[in-house]
Amino acid sequence: MPSSQTLSRSQARRIALAAQGFADKPHATPTMRTFQRTLERTGVLQVDSVNVLQRAHYMPLYSRMGAYDTGLLHRASSGHRDRRMVEYWAHVQAFMPVELWPHMQWRMDDYRATKGSKWWGSVPDGMKEKVLALVAEQGAVTAREAARALDDAGPQSKDHWGWNWSDSRKTLDILYMFGELAIAGRNDQFEVAYDLPERVIPKIYLDMPTPIREEAQLELVRRAARSHGVGTAKDVADYFRMRVDDTTRALNQLIDAGEVEPVTVEGIRKQAYLFTGSRLPRRIDARALLSPFDPLVWERERTEALFDFYYRIEIYTPAHKRIHGYYVLPFLLGEHIVGRVDLKADRKSGTLQVKGAYTEPNAPVETAIELAAELERLAGWLGMDTIQVEPKGDLAPALIAEVAVR
Repeated sequence: MPSSQTLSRSQARRIALAAQGFADKPHATPTMRTFQRTLERTGVLQVDSVNVLQRAHYMPLYSRMGAYDTGLLHRASSGHRDRRMVEYWAHVQAFMPVELWPHMQWRMDDYRATKGSKWWGSVPDGMKEKVLALVAEQGAVTAREAARALDDAGPQSKDHWGWNWSDSRKTLDILYMFGELAIAGRNDQFEVAYDLPERVIPKIYLDMPTPIREEAQLELVRRAARSHGVGTAKDVADYFRMRVDDTTRALNQLIDAGEVEPVTVEGIRKQAYLFTGSRLPRRIDARALLSPFDPLVWERERTEALFDFYYRIEIYTPAHKRIHGYYVLPFLLGEHIVGRVDLKADRKSGTLQVKGAYTEPNAPVETAIELAAELERLAGWLGMDTIQVEPKGDLAPALIAEVAVR
């Protein structure tokens, strides 16, 4: 299909950043209205258990809103009638707007059809009924509580991580993937509490007609295209982990409806798509540390194409083979990613530790000054009293000097 316009890489970057909320005017004190606006930009918030700095779902909100009260997220993801978000396998494990629950039914049906026999074959007969009866009677339960209530100690062997779960834990997870249970919340140990959907999802969404697969996928692609601003079919597909052919079909429908237009982006050989009405700011004045799980950078090929930034998370890389560190955050300044820092929050000592700091080739002279200011803001949000920069990385000497004088 012919492209109606060509975007420079800078234009595409600014569109992408604006779509993700980096051009929004900041609020002095973020409110639930700010939170809702930001969630509409990101679309989903990936959940991850790593807590070396701050859990993954909190960070994209901070990167866009600044120092906010995390109670906003707890309010938005709890309760019943006023719930705004719910966890499901949307990108991967992620918070998604609760109104998308009906639009995930096709995915739940797919899991049931393609995985059901194998998954149910791993648990004994009757366990599903026992677990559902327990949840119905007691309300939201964690896997540990269910195992204790059902006297299900689980396997003694630890030969295989993950699926050495107890039978009740497996069952809870299967029922969640199939949509027969929903995640009501998490406790202080980050354990999932499962409950019946009717006690988690507001009635208005449970009572909605379930859209057919093509309609549901069209809405997911529409939201993904809006959150990206501009991207290839592969980029858009990755947002909700859909097949590229299904995504392309939906994109063509959106083109016919005037909601998306095909464009060419400088330096990107594949066809790109621009969400109609996406903002193209004259400049971006962002200053933010980005979580490894931030929607702006989670599709690594897109990150490299738009920002000329090669990024791989090294959490699962042996320590002696890591290049930049364990939990490395890109540093966004303006419309460019200008550096990266390996961070750790030492909560016992109240210290934000910078294990390494590195510049990118395009880093301006003020990078250390701006990064020091951002680290100071981050430390305050995390309740850290001190910033400690280790002498590792080419940016470390200048950063040490800037932190010392603040």
